[in-house]
Amino acid sequence: MTSVRRGNSKQSVKTISVVMAFLLVSLSSFSQIGEHRNDLSIGVNGGYILSNVGFTPKVPQNFHGGMTMGVSVKYVCEKYFTTICSLLGEINYASIGWKEDIKNAQEQPVINTATGVAEKYSRTINYIQMPLFAHLAWGKEERGMQFFVQAGPQFGLYLNESSDSNFDIEKINIDDRSNTIVKQYSMKVERKFDYGIAAGAGVEYSVPKVGHFLLEARYYYGLGNIYHDSKRDYFGKSNIGNIVMKMTYLFDILH
Repeated sequence: MTSVRRGNSKQSVKTISVVMAFLLVSLSSFSQIGEHRNDLSIGVNGGYILSNVGFTPKVPQNFHGGMTMGVSVKYVCEKYFTTICSLLGEINYASIGWKEDIKNAQEQPVINTATGVAEKYSRTINYIQMPLFAHLAWGKEERGMQFFVQAGPQFGLYLNESSDSNFDIEKINIDDRSNTIVKQYSMKVERKFDYGIAAGAGVEYSVPKVGHFLLEARYYYGLGNIYHDSKRDYFGKSNIGNIVMKMTYLFDILH
């Protein structure tokens, strides 16, 4: 078991390396045959994140909702036929985590005997997230609408965490639950560095001397785990997944 999990870790690092190499090679290829651009813009972004954690053993969940905000930098380097090629980077504060779906054997909510309401548990984990995208767009460059897709690696640095529950974690009635995995309640995040792959699509509307307005949706799949995953550890997998809806405003520095 240990060797399998270590292999998964090595595969994750290899995946990140392959993605970064692909981005560099792709942009390098465009730069050799495309029309050169040297446009730099910076700005701010904000949005909403739906997140969960992929546990093994499985923990049933609904999406955890949280906010994200930060700064964005976009560098347009080439136009290859109709494709506008850019690099886009962000530094964001993100509130993510998981929200459990606590059911009984009849797939009904477990009712807390002390309060008479359904039991709930959620964990909020705050990160600084840093995605770096190859950004490909089609449409109007100066004024009007573009459609874009983007993909690349994302890295996260743990800040802090908190939990919210309406039952005594020390006195859980396991017999009332369809899922008996409760070890996570007493475990804080063990790995403070997160990494994975993000990809998304959206639209950009540009107005000369005003700026660029971007609306997008993206998905992030974590390749690392928040808990240790050796043979002696409880969880074999505990990776983060995010769905992000975001708006960005950029203004030109170089054009």
